[in-house]
Amino acid sequence: MIDWADVNGVSLRYALTGEGPTTFVLLHEMGGSLETWDHVVGLLPHYRFLRYDMRGCGFSQKVRSLSFDDLVGDLEALLDLLEIHDPVVLSGIAVGAAVAVRYAARHQERVRQLILISIATGIAPEQRAATENLAQQIEKGGLRDRVDMRLPATFAEEFRDDPMRLRAFRGRALANDPASYAAWYRMLLDLQLEGDLSRVACPTLVLAGEKDGTRPPARVAHDAAAIPNYIFESVRSGHVMPALTPELVANRLKTFAL
Repeated sequence: MIDWADVNGVSLRYALTGEGPTTFVLLHEMGGSLETWDHVVGLLPHYRFLRYDMRGCGFSQKVRSLSFDDLVGDLEALLDLLEIHDPVVLSGIAVGAAVAVRYAARHQERVRQLILISIATGIAPEQRAATENLAQQIEKGGLRDRVDMRLPATFAEEFRDDPMRLRAFRGRALANDPASYAAWYRMLLDLQLEGDLSRVACPTLVLAGEKDGTRPPARVAHDAAAIPNYIFESVRSGHVMPALTPELVANRLKTFAL
C-alpha cells in the first residue's frame, strides 16, 4: 500500500507491504525514491517492508534546505505514526545508510540489525568547494547533464538486457527537483558520522561494491571499522546495489537478518 503521511513538518510518501514478525525498513540513496528497492521487495514476498521517499525526493515534499537530523527525525516520526515499536531491521544506501546509522546510535532499543550499503560518511575537506559548486550548477541548470554523464557508466553492464529498467531509473533521476537535490548536497557538507558509528550496538553488515566509483570498497571498509560489531563484505555490484543487483541484496537481507 502506498500512502502519504504528514510527519515532522513534511509530507512523506511511503509504502508498507507484506507480512511478518519483523519490519524491514529500506532507505534509498540521494536523489532516489522508494522504487529503488522495488525488485528486492519483489524477491521477498513473505517479508514486511517499510519504504518511503525521504524529504525532497520522489513524491515527498520538496525542500529548499534541510539538515541531516531532519532526515533522522523523519524516520523516527514515521515509525511512531505507523505504530512500529518493535525493533526493526534497518537498511540504507549511501546517505540512507548514514541515516540508518545515526538512528541506530540514538535508538539502540529500536534497531535489531543494520545492513549498510555504500555508506556515506561526509565530504572530505578537499572536496567541499567542488561539492558546493556542483550544488550551484544543479540548482541553476538542472540534473540532465549530471544524470546522463554518470548513468551510462554506472548502469550499462547491469541493464544491458533490460532497457526498460534503465529508462525507469533515468526517468526517476531526471524527475528530481534541482533545488531539493542541491539542498541535499549542502546538507552533506555538515555531515559527520564518526561518533555515531562507534555507538552502533546491533549486529551490522556492511556491503561495498567492487564497481562503485563513488564509495569504493577500501573507503567503505575504513569507515565500517568504527562499528563495534560488524561484518564487511565487498561484492560484485555498484553504488545503488538494490537497483543494480537486487538478487544479491535480497539474499543478504534474508541470510543476515534472519
